[in-house]
Parts: sequence; structure tokens; C-alpha cells
Amino acid sequence: MIGKLRVVNSLTKQKEEFVPLNAPHVGMYVCGPTVYSDVHLGNVRTFISFDVIYRYLQFLGYKVRYVRNITDVGHLLDSGEDKISKKAKLENLEPMEIVQKYTNDFRQVMDTFNALPPDIEPTATGHLMEQIKMIQELLANGYAYESNGSIYFDISKYNEDRQYGKLSGRKTEDLLNQTRELDGQSDKRNPLDFALWKKAAPEHIMRWNTQWSDGFPGWHLECSVMSTKYLGEEFDIHGGGMDLKFPHHECEIAQNAGSTGKEGARYWLHTNMLTVNGQKMSKSLGNSFLPEQLITGNHELLERGYSPMTIRFFMLQSHYASTLDFSNEALNAAQKGYTKLANGLRLIKSYEYPQNAEGDLNQKQVDQINKICDNCHYAMNDDFNTALTIGHLFNLVKKINSIQTGQLKFTDIGEETFNRMKQTFIAFTEDVLGLKLESEISTDNLLEVILSEYKAAKESKDYDKVDELRAKLKAEGVIVKDMKSGVDWAFEE
Repeated sequence: MIGKLRVVNSLTKQKEEFVPLNAPHVGMYVCGPTVYSDVHLGNVRTFISFDVIYRYLQFLGYKVRYVRNITDVGHLLDSGEDKISKKAKLENLEPMEIVQKYTNDFRQVMDTFNALPPDIEPTATGHLMEQIKMIQELLANGYAYESNGSIYFDISKYNEDRQYGKLSGRKTEDLLNQTRELDGQSDKRNPLDFALWKKAAPEHIMRWNTQWSDGFPGWHLECSVMSTKYLGEEFDIHGGGMDLKFPHHECEIAQNAGSTGKEGARYWLHTNMLTVNGQKMSKSLGNSFLPEQLITGNHELLERGYSPMTIRFFMLQSHYASTLDFSNEALNAAQKGYTKLANGLRLIKSYEYPQNAEGDLNQKQVDQINKICDNCHYAMNDDFNTALTIGHLFNLVKKINSIQTGQLKFTDIGEETFNRMKQTFIAFTEDVLGLKLESEISTDNLLEVILSEYKAAKESKDYDKVDELRAKLKAEGVIVKDMKSGVDWAFEE
């Protein structure tokens, strides 16, 4: 490893050296989607960011267990209705049909953007027994209480021993002043107390029988249960969007500490929000995009569509913890930037150091290339700074292009430096940033060009050329058909 990996820990608000609990093993938990609607771009940014973190930790040689949950119980609306249940009623489907539909869509979107699947993808409904067990532990430890068939976490009791709000920096007194009167508040001892188990109303579809009531688990509980089940009472990284910092992640810490005495993750990482032309992205403002709209360009705010790798590149041009602003100008610039990297990737993959090459080393060029390669490591070690990393990769593209134009000779840098440049560029572009070559070239158009060349060769009676083109097309599974009406083609049977 070149340099030490340092991360900005949301819990301590400091940049800290990353020291895994049980190196070389690393446990990482990221809050996954609630599967009742289409994936929004905020989700995409978060999961692409943690995909890069996952990739880089593996690149460094760590054995990472990446856990990302699926919330298939749903979140309560202010009216008290479960969002998955509401969607199921609207579409006249079973709740689990809604869950499966949007889970499939989510996975497809992640695949479109070349995000690696997690090692474990648990669901909330698949861990109800564990959630009930944690509630029992919290009751036994005095951090929870029953009220009219529902179970609530006792914030006041917790604050006698620990500090609720340590992650977000919020104070209990300030939170009390901001509390709205919502359904079920009268059952609580304290307005800040949050539900661990909710007694279901008669019309509520998703419900399970327990000793307390027919009901369903609170939203925060599932992540505490699944993260500790698969990663242990203490693990390395917990991530998600900054909108989850409070109350979701704050409640997770309280639940973990209340049941096990340990707070779960040691490093908390949060991605920042998306804006559009400087405004917060939201459905109410009409400036939010679905991933499909961004790809097709089917949105009134978009001039055109952008390829998945252009969008991924665009998101990685900004540090994960900084605000990312969408605009046509920024996306067009990202298209050019991605194309520059893609061309560099295509070229360097085609290069091999020539055998028996002779010439004197240019030590200045050798030193420059080695420094750029080192800087790629230093940038990613600086809290996974993809923006800086891309800048250093552009510097390597300049060297790659110089080889193409002949301004830089292979012998100027030698085989060792050339191989390091090639390995670094490919590894950081493909393996770490997850960017891959995607061609917008039409194969149909290319085939027409070749068939036109075939037709011209035949008319000029250049039969050697005719045979050569036939053989090349056949090697690709295409046969040429000489018709009375002209030249056509078919797939070889």
C-alpha cells in the first residue's frame, strides 16, 4: 500500500486513519433501498459511492464483507399507512409483488451503472425473529417500554447512560422543540421516543403476530439487527446518504448500545445530496430525474440523454461527501471527460512494450509517471477522493497519447515504468472507479460499410479481397449472401 488510508468519520467529525478491527477482513454495512418506488438518483449516487469504496478496499487487499439491506416492510407515512401497503392497494397487488418488482428494478439499475452486488443482501421481512429478539433485549435492559401493544425506545432512559444525538450533533432539548404532533404520539412517554414495534391498525396489510400485538417492526430496527448479525456487535464501516444520519443512524446507534452495550460501526460515512442547477432535487420542484430519464434524455430539463458510464463518471468527479449539482453543461463536460478516459483505456490496453527495444531512459519522464501513479494511490487514500484520482488519471492519459503520437518513446520510460503506468491506469479506471468501455458505435452501420466494400471488390473483380472479407465476416458469425437484388447478410446457422 502506498500511503495510509484516511477517512472522515461522521461520528467524530475528524479525518482518521482507517484501521480495521480484524485486518485483513473488513465489515461494511450500507443502508439499502426501500422497495416501493423507482430508484432515484440520490440512491444511485450513494450506492455508486459505496461501490467505489468497496472496490478500493478490495484493491488494497482487504477481504471485504459488504452487506446492503433491502427494506421490504416499508416506512410509515404521517397518516400511519405503510408505503408498501399503500402501493399494493393502488396497484391491486400483494405487498410482496411490489417488493419483488422494485427489488428487481433496483438491481437492474445498479447493474446498468456497473455497481458490484453486495456479498449479502438481507431483507427486513427475512429477519423478523432477530428483530423481535432485539426488542426483548431492549425491554430487559430497561431501554424500551410497551404502550397499547406498541414498543417504544426510551430516549430519556438512554440519555441517563449515553448521549442520543452524538452522530448528528443534535441536542435532545432542541429536538423536543421541533417535534410535530403525529399519529401515535399519545402512546409515548417522550415525543422523541421512536417505535421498535407498532401495533397494526385493522386496515394495515403487512402485519405479524407477537406477544405484544399483531403489528410490524419499526424502520430503524432492521439495520441494527442485520448489520450486527452479519458483521458482529462491532464492525468497521456503516454508510448511507446524509439524509439518514438523523434519525435513522442515530437510532441505530442507540438500539445497538441499548441491546449489546456496543454502538456498532466504528466509522460512519455519509454521501451528500444532489442539486439541479443549484436547487435541491425534489419531485415537488419538478427537477428530479429517474435514472432511465437521464439515460434516454426524456425529461424537459435535459438537452439529451447520457450513457451510464458518463453518468457514473459525472458522479465520481465530485467527492462523495460534497454536494453534486446536475446541469446539462456539467453532464456534457462529463461526457467529454469520460470519452477522454475511455480513449486512453482503449489505447493503453492495445500497447505492449516492444521486445528488444533499445534506447536511453529519460529520467524526467520516468519520475513524472511514477509520481502520477503514486498520486492515484494518495488521492484514493484521502477519504476515497475520486475527483482527485480522475485528475491524476487525466495526467496519465497525456502520457499515453504522447506514446501514440510518437512524442514519447517506449524506451524513454523503460519497460518497468511502462508496465506500472499501464497497470495503474487500468486498475484505477476499471477496478477502482468501475468505469468500463462502452461503445456507441452502431454495429449495423459498420456492417453496411463492410458490405459496401465487399460489393465494390466484387464489381472490380478483386476476388482476393472478396474472399478476405467473407472470411472475416464468417469469423464473426456472419455470412454474405449474393442476391439478384444485391448483397445481403445473415447470421451463420
